[in-house]
Amino acid sequence: MTHETESAQIRPVVRKLAEDTRAGKMDRREFMALASTFGASAATAYGLLGMAQPVMAQDGEGKKGGVLRVAMRVLEITDPRKYDWTEKGNLGRQFCEPLVRWNSDYSFTGLLLDSWEVSDDAQTYTLNLRQGVTWNNGDDFTAEDVIHNITRWCDKSIEGNSMAARMASLIDTESGKLADGVVEQVDDYTIKLNLPRPDISLIAGMADYPALIVHRSHGDDTDLAQNPIGTGPFELVSMDIGTGAEVKRRENGEWWGGEVYLDGIKFIDFGTDGAAIVAAFDGDEIDVNDETTSDFIDTLDGLGLVKSTMPTANTICARMRMDTEPYTSKELRNAVQMAVDNNIALQLGINGDGITAENHHVAPFHPEYAEIPKKEADPAAAIEMAKAAGHGETELELISIDGDWRTVTTDAIGAMLREAGFNLKRTVIPGSSFWNDWTKYPFSTTNWGPRPLGVQVLVLAYKSGEAWNESGHSDPEFDAILEEAVGVFDADERREYSAKLQARLQDNGVIIQPFWRNQTKHFAEHVKNDQVHQFRYMHFENVWLDT
Repeated sequence: MTHETESAQIRPVVRKLAEDTRAGKMDRREFMALASTFGASAATAYGLLGMAQPVMAQDGEGKKGGVLRVAMRVLEITDPRKYDWTEKGNLGRQFCEPLVRWNSDYSFTGLLLDSWEVSDDAQTYTLNLRQGVTWNNGDDFTAEDVIHNITRWCDKSIEGNSMAARMASLIDTESGKLADGVVEQVDDYTIKLNLPRPDISLIAGMADYPALIVHRSHGDDTDLAQNPIGTGPFELVSMDIGTGAEVKRRENGEWWGGEVYLDGIKFIDFGTDGAAIVAAFDGDEIDVNDETTSDFIDTLDGLGLVKSTMPTANTICARMRMDTEPYTSKELRNAVQMAVDNNIALQLGINGDGITAENHHVAPFHPEYAEIPKKEADPAAAIEMAKAAGHGETELELISIDGDWRTVTTDAIGAMLREAGFNLKRTVIPGSSFWNDWTKYPFSTTNWGPRPLGVQVLVLAYKSGEAWNESGHSDPEFDAILEEAVGVFDADERREYSAKLQARLQDNGVIIQPFWRNQTKHFAEHVKNDQVHQFRYMHFENVWLDT
């Protein structure tokens, strides 16, 4: 069965997923992700749940013209496979596109893929490319481009290439590159992937923000900002890191999706201070922001702006590198974790705008989430454990970025550690510098965006040796269980694996993960057809301005 194609024969695996969802074993949003991965259209998936497919309300007939002004940090966009922040993807996405889009209802739809087929054992993927797509340099988009990108994604020798973790099932473990025989070009618009082992996360990985498709000429030393060849609806005009960037409606060749309403988009970097965003809205300098943190929601509501919000698996982790002193001590890590009450961090960090987490980075709305015994905070026992490990007086430096909810949350964690009796130093680093070494700090906080599957998060963040494994987490047994779990598409069966993974990660003590946060954004009333996305993705091809 092919994605986005109605069929009288719905796969048994999709029916089973629907049964699990109706029985309350799986969250509807995660069902949408898995069902669309295995070929069900959104309409079919909703029908299996006895629901009508929701349709985003359209604000009348669109008007052409105008430049949308967006408040967002402007970061370098050199090489998409190395992107480590959503903002990079949001800029690059305006003129480069992924194969697949993760929608706000958590389903997947094809962009540069017209459709795809997945075998029942999740080892054979057939990718049917969209035909009639042209790059803005005049070249046709073909299988050569996609194979070029898959090959680049699968190169583990490139520092910072997090796509290698998403494409792990395609990589030869010895060479660290794309395995022989995995990619088969059927014709100019069809590619078959023959996986050596099952992998249910491949489509989700292709929808992630570092998976933007670059032109076949893009090499290891190519800078996308200097050579902005893309297939998207806009063209890059200019960018100045830390200041701003601009795109305009595509002029070089037609976009396959038709002509967009907006003349262009200006991204303006106000840093991480929410007060600057409030002033910019109040002074009519911007039309939309990329996110509103909990402490400024009421203020922006008071300006008469439109609010769009949804619960998500966005989170923050205070992680300790288990390969760096003094955090090589498991007892110290467990003690630090035990000293922090996650519910207090939720209240102080984001004003309760979310739900508490459990220090294992799998969310209750992930399909494989398993209820395991919760570890309660015990500050008195925590400092005694640290003393027994010889670290009662050891100075711990907790690092964070400056200027927003991440700073406040880190302050709350630091205060609880001090109250428990730990010798703690707090260091705040400006955003312009923080990102340079975000994976290397011995003890720091980092925000993490949501992913459709819990196992997908665990592969990215906690599998040994991966680019985004900022905690240096290394546990061979964890890795072995995780590799098996990625190939299991039955949620009940995968939940058994997840219970082991959650417990091992929690017991290894590498993270304090206090909460899952809601995602909110604001925009002016004259901005039409915009809405918040669970991963802060910005899609502006249908947005128009009523001015």
